[in-house]
Amino acid sequence: MTGFTEDEVVTAIRRLLTAESPGVTLGVGDDAALVEFGEHVGVLTTDMLVEGVHFDRSVQSARDLGWKALTVNVSDVAAMGGSPRFGLVSLGLPEDTELSWVVELYGGLLEAAGEYGLALVGGDTNRSERVIVSVTVTGETATPVTRAGARPGDAIVVTGSLGAAAGGLVLSREVPARGAAGRHELLQALARPVARVGEGLTLAQAGATAMIDVSDGLAKDVGRLSDESSVCAAIRLSDIPVDEALRDAALPGDPLDLALHGGEDYELVATLPGPAVEDAAGKMWDRFGTRLTEIGEVREGRGLVAVGPDGSERPMEVRGWDHFGG
Repeated sequence: MTGFTEDEVVTAIRRLLTAESPGVTLGVGDDAALVEFGEHVGVLTTDMLVEGVHFDRSVQSARDLGWKALTVNVSDVAAMGGSPRFGLVSLGLPEDTELSWVVELYGGLLEAAGEYGLALVGGDTNRSERVIVSVTVTGETATPVTRAGARPGDAIVVTGSLGAAAGGLVLSREVPARGAAGRHELLQALARPVARVGEGLTLAQAGATAMIDVSDGLAKDVGRLSDESSVCAAIRLSDIPVDEALRDAALPGDPLDLALHGGEDYELVATLPGPAVEDAAGKMWDRFGTRLTEIGEVREGRGLVAVGPDGSERPMEVRGWDHFGG
């Protein structure tokens, strides 16, 4: 473990890259950067998956790794209300890597590219001590949504359900729970996440004031959104849509805790004016069969508040994945 957290690293880099550059609308600090792209705003994002940190080659197939490496980047584009266009893939490969493994990796990358309608146009390869898959995706949007626009009075909404990927991680590390229902669904959620591109566009068109994808845990990512917007986010615990397969799996621990802090769901959390929620939810269900659940509200002030079923309130504990803090 290092002596700093992931957010502290990002903050330090952000301070160094504050100079204005022509064509740059938004730089470091959000899910993706925004640049001028002709008639639309360009969306640029990059992410890397590192062996031993994000995946284990002995457990995860090359094809699933390729799918996930591209999809997590597409999810960042979706969180800005954008559509993906092009992708670049850079690989660090150790000496023991077989060519067939690389071919399978690209099979997953191409499968995801086809799913999300983007073209892979190049990249780079190099030798490394462990496998590193670094993906860059460009996209575009007519209505960019950042983390910084939430306003007091807005509703907080989330797509789909939460906690399945965290349940899959538990299953991949532990002895399978006795008679665990939904085991396949949880493992699939971890290996094959879904980027909510159409849902992000729907939320942007509905007037979303802020948005982020749930990669590091609901509490941690809503906390980032509230920090960037300088507001308080109040989350109603009883309204959080915990994944049904997770509830059925009888895993150790509290399903709500996994939904709050587990991460890797890649669902979208957004803030919307209250009157827009019902219409957005209807359109999302009709177009994609995806639920949109209202889980809280934006208030004056700062911080993150957990609202219990009885209406009692307390500061929300913030845990979740941190690349440098564990």
